[in-house]
Amino acid sequence: MPRPIKKKVLKKNIQTETEIRDVLGNIKDTLKEKQKTVLVYSLIGLSAVLVFAVILFYQHTEGQKSRQLENSAYNAYYNRDQKNMSKQEQYQKALDLFQQAYSKRKSPRVLLFIASSYAELGKYDDAMKTLTDFTKKYANVRSLLPLAYKEMAAIQLIKGDKEAALKTLDTLYKSGTILQDYALIEAGRILEKDGKKEEAAVKYKELAEKFPGSPFLEEAKTKLGEKKEG
Repeated sequence: MPRPIKKKVLKKNIQTETEIRDVLGNIKDTLKEKQKTVLVYSLIGLSAVLVFAVILFYQHTEGQKSRQLENSAYNAYYNRDQKNMSKQEQYQKALDLFQQAYSKRKSPRVLLFIASSYAELGKYDDAMKTLTDFTKKYANVRSLLPLAYKEMAAIQLIKGDKEAALKTLDTLYKSGTILQDYALIEAGRILEKDGKKEEAAVKYKELAEKFPGSPFLEEAKTKLGEKKEG
């Protein structure tokens, strides 16, 4: 009786060892797969970090180039170097530099100077197109938007389009930003020159009542006083 029992036990042990080897083999294979997965994800993560670092370096380099171009453009626009250039050459150089700077970094201030450079060069259609683009792209830049409308109205007056200038000045006034008093005084001037003195007086009166600290206050009061005397 003991011999058969020993054989059974031996057989059972062999089966158990086989099962253990299978389990260990599976665990080993699983670990290998996990190691491969970890390695792959590690490589992906490292690649992402490297790409991000390259992008940051590129942006930093491009930002430096853009700032250098901007500084050179401002120097040219205001002729800070006091170079013996004609106005045409001065503003053309500034325009070229501002355009290069804007191509590297989209700055609302630079776009505004591009428009101003066009205007100084007498390229009013290009200036108006640039200013229109500005009002669409940077409608939320409330510190610069009024300057764009002011420039637009000035160009429209140069081109003889008084109605368009008045509409632009009205937009400037309704924007609720700075230069509201300018919009009123300039609109009054246009209307007065056009013989519309009653409408002009309305603008002057509104300026005097709503903007007591305006640098145009005395002009508005004088215009209103002249009207009363008349």
